[in-house]
Amino acid sequence: MTRPDLSDLPNLDPEAFQIPDPAGLVAPEDPGHPPRILLLYGSLRDASYSRYAAEEAQRLLTVMGCETKLFDPRDLPFPDAASDTDPKVAELRKLATWSEGMLWSSPERHGAMTGLMKTQIDWLPLSMGGVRPTQGKTLAVMQVSGGSQSFNAVNQMRILGRWMRMVTIPNQSSVPKAWMQFENGRMKPGSLYNRIVDVCEELTRFTWMTRARSDGLVDRYSERVESAEKARERVGASTAQS
Repeated sequence: MTRPDLSDLPNLDPEAFQIPDPAGLVAPEDPGHPPRILLLYGSLRDASYSRYAAEEAQRLLTVMGCETKLFDPRDLPFPDAASDTDPKVAELRKLATWSEGMLWSSPERHGAMTGLMKTQIDWLPLSMGGVRPTQGKTLAVMQVSGGSQSFNAVNQMRILGRWMRMVTIPNQSSVPKAWMQFENGRMKPGSLYNRIVDVCEELTRFTWMTRARSDGLVDRYSERVESAEKARERVGASTAQS
């Protein structure tokens, strides 16, 4: 495998770093393009550590062969305060539909994810015009904390990922005392940085493995029953009209 340019990732050990290999993971029907990953972060501060962590992940995912997009949540309205035709809402939903996996990075504030993080997720519907923009897609979760290490935000986001019918990977990242772990917007080397590398590797592998299989993985009996009932109702209505 060709060694990528790691010049923008000075914290990586080139001898230990490996690009996730799709060989043996992809389905026969795999579309073949790079995995498409959408990254969301949960703070608008100029020095936003959740954004810095997401940007580090974006660099790593790109080197690992993914196509990435980082959503800027500025000007995103609160749910119910605007229609779904709002430009920022439309942008977010278009990116969610485009993506095959997501990475959510939130600060922990008052023992929970931020309202901004939740607002972005709340604008993603379970179903949209016959398309389910999150169902069956992969998800990785990360959090940053101002104090000691905690897992409240990532645990909450895992619950949301399950609710959104996403395949949440086992690994996750929690960065304590984030103000000590970043310098000039870049994360310092060490075990906490290495964990973000782990998360990105696993997200890439899971996305290769599930994206062409997701329809079968999340196929549900209850939904098939509901679809069959609706089909019978449509046939009955058509027969009655004729």
